[in-house]
Amino acid sequence: MMVDIVRVVGFGVCGVFTVVLGLVHFAMPRLLDFDGAIPTDGEPLRPLSLLVVTYQTKQSDVRGIAQIMNHAVSYVLVTIGFLDLLAGEWLGEWFAPYLLVWLAVWWFLRAATQRHMGSRPGDWLVAVGFTAIGVFHLVFGVVVWP
Repeated sequence: MMVDIVRVVGFGVCGVFTVVLGLVHFAMPRLLDFDGAIPTDGEPLRPLSLLVVTYQTKQSDVRGIAQIMNHAVSYVLVTIGFLDLLAGEWLGEWFAPYLLVWLAVWWFLRAATQRHMGSRPGDWLVAVGFTAIGVFHLVFGVVVWP
């Protein structure tokens, strides 16, 4: 009974939070002023060498890849949020523990990379919050399931 309440409330809260976070992330290039922070003009950067291909990079490439990665993460966040909101539909399936562990590792990775933003109290709070979401998914994937 208590596990059912924690499941419904936990996945509901995680889902709503993650969908909202994902939608906000779509606006991050504007909110964080990517255009002002990452100039497009200037000296060429060190070439990118990939095995047999060398790609001459420009500063505009850095801004472009930052925007591409931001939007990709936004899409993943929204998807994870909807997965959480629909957890009641798939938690009993054979793949549930694998998906839950994957989601937990994703949140742990996100928490660990928060250090790139700095070490202000808010950064630590964000890292702890993302770790907690990861622990929630891990517990349901390893301990509670099925």
